[in-house]
Amino acid sequence: MNKFRLVMIATLVATFLFVGCNQQGKDSSGALASSAAEKVYVAPGEHDDFYAFISGGFSGQLSVYGLPSGRLFKVIPVFSQDAEKAWGYNEETKPMLNTSHGFVPWDDSHHPDISQTNGELDGRFVFINGNNTPRIAKIDLSVFETTEIIEIPNSAGNHSSAFVTENTEYVVAGTRFSVPIPQRDMPINEYKGNFQGSLSFISVDPEDGGMDLSFQILMPGFDYDLAHPGRGASHGWMFFSTYNSEESHSLMEVNASQNDKDFIAAVNWKKAEEYINEGKFKTMPANYAHNVYDEETHTATSTMKKEVRVLDASELPGLVYLLPTPKSPHGCDVNPTGEYIVGNGKLSSDLTVHSFAKMIDAIESEKFDGEAYGIPILSFEDVLAGTVKQAGLGPLHTEFDGQGNGYTTFFISSEVVKWKVGTWEVVDRQPCYYSVGHLMIPGGNSRKPYGKYVVAMNKITKDRYLPTGPEVTQSAQLYDISGEKMELLLDFPTVGEPHYAAGIPADLIKERSKKIYSLEENKHKYATTSDANVRVERNGNEVHIYMTMIRSHFNPDNIEGIKVGDKVYFHVTNLEQDYDVPHGVSMIGANTSELLIMPGQTETFVWEPKQVGVWPFYCTDFCSALHQEMQGYVRVSPANSDLELSWSLGED
Repeated sequence: MNKFRLVMIATLVATFLFVGCNQQGKDSSGALASSAAEKVYVAPGEHDDFYAFISGGFSGQLSVYGLPSGRLFKVIPVFSQDAEKAWGYNEETKPMLNTSHGFVPWDDSHHPDISQTNGELDGRFVFINGNNTPRIAKIDLSVFETTEIIEIPNSAGNHSSAFVTENTEYVVAGTRFSVPIPQRDMPINEYKGNFQGSLSFISVDPEDGGMDLSFQILMPGFDYDLAHPGRGASHGWMFFSTYNSEESHSLMEVNASQNDKDFIAAVNWKKAEEYINEGKFKTMPANYAHNVYDEETHTATSTMKKEVRVLDASELPGLVYLLPTPKSPHGCDVNPTGEYIVGNGKLSSDLTVHSFAKMIDAIESEKFDGEAYGIPILSFEDVLAGTVKQAGLGPLHTEFDGQGNGYTTFFISSEVVKWKVGTWEVVDRQPCYYSVGHLMIPGGNSRKPYGKYVVAMNKITKDRYLPTGPEVTQSAQLYDISGEKMELLLDFPTVGEPHYAAGIPADLIKERSKKIYSLEENKHKYATTSDANVRVERNGNEVHIYMTMIRSHFNPDNIEGIKVGDKVYFHVTNLEQDYDVPHGVSMIGANTSELLIMPGQTETFVWEPKQVGVWPFYCTDFCSALHQEMQGYVRVSPANSDLELSWSLGED
């Protein structure tokens, strides 16, 4: 190497070092000074540390992301039809979207929560609420599929949902809007004293997770916003934030903001169980759908229920107490020990923290400050644990890191604020971009938070991403909270408008993920688990095709004798049994883009041919090197044709 080249190399290195040091000095957030990219990097073939289940808002679905990478892994269809997975399009899953209002193929999903055992996440199920047509869904995390949806009667705007108790004894579903109960024709301006709220407690079977609407508690005609469970000493209680204690019904932004304080409703569900066991409930006529997907038959059934047990809070002492909370509280959050209940008043710059121990003492000493519809109101000063003063503008939600710190989002000042539980002092704050709503710490709604990250879900993302028209992408931001100060690591776009999220270590789920789908377990009514049973049958103008699929062909792959005007049912069974070999099928003119059929499963779609011709069907999910060859044909003859049904595979 000559001297000239050595000098040039030395000069370039020196220049690089000088510029790097200079840039580092000018901008401490620059790439050379920050390890943020390294902290979120997940190398090819490596796995993320956490699953994040983020609500899809107006998409009606639930999205699965990895943390810290922010990678989107899957969208789980829940309350809305999903063409990718044929959810709500195939005959098996249509019943899952049935309600007392008929088939409702679209909803608004808000608050996922993960099942718990002894107050710790167990990774079995995720529950999430449908907000518009009130429903609660259960997702089985061994298969990442929605397996149950129950409609909630006497409810409107199912918002303070779906939050689980410490051992998943119950999932709660609180109404947002009060309504006449039972529903009836009455003047809206007679709202006050006549409308009521309802808080529903849905029991969960400890073995299979089956849900049942156990009972409802009738409440005053306030709005019920969010909820969180007691834990530890406060086990057996559920706390709901309320607003509109004015019981206004018009121009709510003014008329529902008059009172200096609204309430957190403390509900003693253990006491409710006592009243139920003593028969002190009323049985109210109701009409609601209970939809269950059977993993053996791969088919959903919808049952209409006709009554519900109701407890009236105004008539049953010890069932509910009201904790005064400034002002129009939104979030209602409980720390890991269960001692502190945080009320986030949207119109207050302070955070109010109630003490459970003081609450119990006030109840036992009957330190009441009046009542509302027979429900005792506790004295504000008697239950106050402390106040986080002037923490920010527009407090919404709080989560905890397990190290004695709370983290609260402030919508107006667009920030996450870290504060010390017990001393109530602010110790850190970091900006969000922009107008943050919910936040999530994995396990933050449990006895055992995993305080490594916080995810902030923002309502506005102006200038953070490439423009995509007036509806810019929704956004989440990932912060490292493992140190004394929070560090913003990552922005990542989200599906729909994210509301709440639930996070869990990946190791608690991934080893439970189902790997083999045995054909012997397929109990579908129309399953064809052997090529020996492939057939096509006619019953009048109905034709049933019992078809199989395997890499890389359908059986049969040629069908003749179908006529214009027939109603053709394709019952298609995937003969693969390894978890990562789904197949798809699509038929020209069918009113579903495809079926995505999991290994070992059977699904059905209906095709009503309108035109004479020879029409292809094909596999829609890449399955092998010969995926393109995985196809077949259906011959459609005129309605008056006398051509008999025939089918074949590999024959001339």
